[in-house]
Amino acid sequence: MDKKYTIKDIAQMAGVSKGTVDRVLHNRGKVSPAALEKINEVLNVIDYEPNLIARNLKSTKVYRICVLLPDPVFDPYWLPCVNGIQEAITEYKAYNVVIETHYFNPESTKSFLKAHEAIVAQSPDAVLLAPLFHKETVEIIKQYDELGIMVNTFNNQVESSSIKSFVGQDLYKSGRVAASLMNLILPKGQIAIIHIDESLKNAIHMQEKERGFRSYFEEKELSDFSVTTLKLKYSNIETKLPAFLNENPDLSGIFITTSKAYQIASTLFNLTDKKIALIGYDLIDKNVSYLNQGLVHFLIHQNQKRQAYLGVSTLVEHFLFRKDIPETILLPIDIINVENATFYVS
Repeated sequence: MDKKYTIKDIAQMAGVSKGTVDRVLHNRGKVSPAALEKINEVLNVIDYEPNLIARNLKSTKVYRICVLLPDPVFDPYWLPCVNGIQEAITEYKAYNVVIETHYFNPESTKSFLKAHEAIVAQSPDAVLLAPLFHKETVEIIKQYDELGIMVNTFNNQVESSSIKSFVGQDLYKSGRVAASLMNLILPKGQIAIIHIDESLKNAIHMQEKERGFRSYFEEKELSDFSVTTLKLKYSNIETKLPAFLNENPDLSGIFITTSKAYQIASTLFNLTDKKIALIGYDLIDKNVSYLNQGLVHFLIHQNQKRQAYLGVSTLVEHFLFRKDIPETILLPIDIINVENATFYVS
């Protein structure tokens, strides 16, 4: 039978006091590096597994996690994230953890910074954020680090040694998946990569998708294809896209790097009868509607609900159960067409 080790047993094996072992197991008080190393060696040998639930229930420490999230009122892409966060809140409601969401306007850096200030005032143990504004995100991450606040990011990546973990997809490979799908639809032709509102948001995620998309055609040496890039703002799609189509009459495919495929599909529907292959992202209602109408060929599902849930739950389980937080959690790149969309849309 497996031996059940007590604190006394561990103390004797490590050659330290019971109080020192207790401080290590319950993460309270200071312990010398030498004593900590001895205790950890013993714990590894005996494969010690404490009763984590009992430990948490006895603890009086309340952990506070804040989520800095774009407001779905401005962009429905983020609505599933709210559901993912709520799922985590429900799952861990019996534990000593408080999870709060602070919303910001995804088109306003001022709103982003104001929400950040509200979070700092809460003195949380950790923050999960979706980094839309690169410069401002880097600055606030530095502030969190100086205040001893742990940071997880999701959806978009930001290079910073202060970030504990990233949850999302491999955006480069996501772009390659889109390119391979386009290659299945089209035997040849001109393809446009369209970025929408790139200047308003963290453009890195769009650029990574473009880099992956272009690399596919370059590596395959598909000379019958040409790839060009078009940057649009929401406000000028109806004027700039028709002009682009007139200048590029041989256009046969469009890859939209954001969740705004429906904006391109609706404009094309009103402009031309020509069949242009469209590939975009995300299962928001308008995209799914155009998918079902055959105006969008494929959508790549980024599963933002799962991203938000994992971003929160890994922090919760780190604080409550001392679980390690993976540096990167990459979700599958799901390909959606009209035949399987109903399995993903609730």
